Amino acid sequence: MSEIQIIFNADPSGEKLVKFAETIAKQLVEDKLTRGQIRNVFTEVRKIEALWNTDPEKALRRLTMLKPKLHYQTARNAPVKRLKEVLSEAIDCVNKAKEEERTEYFQRFVNLFEALLAYHRSKGGKD
Repeated sequence: MSEIQIIFNADPSGEKLVKFAETIAKQLVEDKLTRGQIRNVFTEVRKIEALWNTDPEKALRRLTMLKPKLHYQTARNAPVKRLKEVLSEAIDCVNKAKEEERTEYFQRFVNLFEALLAYHRSKGGKD
């Protein structure tokens, strides 16, 4: 089981999520991922989050469509690659969740992304 799967399936306290996000954020800074590049994706995630409560089917589709957008961003900007890998696996976890668990898994996805963004900034991520 990968670390992301553990975060989604066996991390009720969120401790593993926090440690994982800190490690990945350090890698993202070393890869020279800019705050602008990470924020472009995060903006879309916030839009999906706002849609989740009113139209979860549409929100899930937009979340799934985030994967090809991440691939496109990686093709344009190599530093996005690690972020794409992490978020793509997390999106897969949300998609594979049982319907009754999907909202909780989506919230873990958002928590993971928020932690990545926060640690990226604190580790010296540049504009």
